[in-house]
Amino acid sequence: MKKAVLPLLLLCLAPALRAQEATNEKPAQDYNKWTLELGGGINTASNPLSPGYDISGFNFYSANFGVRYMFNTKFGLKLGVTYDRLKEDDGSPEFETKVMGANLQGYANIGRILEFDSWTKRLNLLGHVGVGVSQLKNDERIKYEDHVGNFLIGLTGQFKVSPRVTIFGDFTMNNTFAQDRAWDGGAYSQAPKQGFDGTLYQATIGLSVALGKHAEHADWYVYNVDDKLNDLDKRVGDLETMMNDSDKDGVPDYLDAEPNTIAGVTVDSKGRTIDKNGNGVPDELESYLDSNYDKKGTVTNNGSGDLKDLINGGYVNAFFDFGKDKPNAQSVTGINFLIKYLKENPNSSVDVVGYADEVGDSEFNKALSARRAENVKKILTDAGVKANFNIVGNGEDTSVAKSSAFARQTVRRVAFVIK
Repeated sequence: MKKAVLPLLLLCLAPALRAQEATNEKPAQDYNKWTLELGGGINTASNPLSPGYDISGFNFYSANFGVRYMFNTKFGLKLGVTYDRLKEDDGSPEFETKVMGANLQGYANIGRILEFDSWTKRLNLLGHVGVGVSQLKNDERIKYEDHVGNFLIGLTGQFKVSPRVTIFGDFTMNNTFAQDRAWDGGAYSQAPKQGFDGTLYQATIGLSVALGKHAEHADWYVYNVDDKLNDLDKRVGDLETMMNDSDKDGVPDYLDAEPNTIAGVTVDSKGRTIDKNGNGVPDELESYLDSNYDKKGTVTNNGSGDLKDLINGGYVNAFFDFGKDKPNAQSVTGINFLIKYLKENPNSSVDVVGYADEVGDSEFNKALSARRAENVKKILTDAGVKANFNIVGNGEDTSVAKSSAFARQTVRRVAFVIK
């Protein structure tokens, strides 16, 4: 069944893998989406101006603040506010106009679309376009307020300082409409006008700070094909591990309520041994023992070998969860089986041998294996067993793959040697 499931899984995963390659990105949870952006710089404007008035080509009062959200690594939205101050040029009558605005813009990550990551990890380019409203205010030459609409378009160059901090340089052109006043505050001879009346240019530099718990922001995140293949390989490997059947009872470990049942014993659909009389010994094994062994474990009828050989051969164990020194619930069957045997053979001498997996410090695992053996011995003595016990801490069992969590379950155990 395992061999049939894996190819079927690969067929199911193939369309998703191709879709990810087409978008060159992973699901949104793998990168940050939000940024706070603050910039400042210069501005200038072109018509409309009153006759005899001219505007400075470099007004050093332009500021902007915004919050940007990326839907994915290529497209997003930004809500921003701006403040600009316009002043006269040399030889022009004095004036000072303040322009305060708010806008909503769509952003395209041009660097990602054009695959800048193939030649640089530090430089990027964003394009943006949107609409907004602004207020023109002049308190000196002519006191007035003019409310205008804006159509914005611009480019933002980025330099990545760290995974969360980016320096940007932005150039934005604002085309205004429904502008009733000239930039200097004078009456606009062509007002009201339906088309685009004037243009405001802004050039700023600033900082962009990414918000979120992930290592990269959407502006810079790239999900390489090698990463995709490694991820797919890991998922297939995890599936193979899930399909492991440590106790060979026909039920995969991830569905097995008792992943350490005695080999060859019939189990139910959840991998549990059938024990109708509740004495801790599987009914099938108990029937076999009653038919082939006397109470001392000696062969009768057509049985072969000795019950002691079954125990010494590793068919009866107590198992432990990771880092624990008390047996887990699935060990009840094996311990009860041993109790039954030792009570019927009270003069036995038993080595109680503890093991640990390879994870962690070797000295710690040595001590852990000894504690496991000691705790199992206590369970046996508390149950009334009078045998002579010898505690052995064998430390790490290196017979299974260290990388497999399910395989390591089988070596975190206490085994028994009856002499």
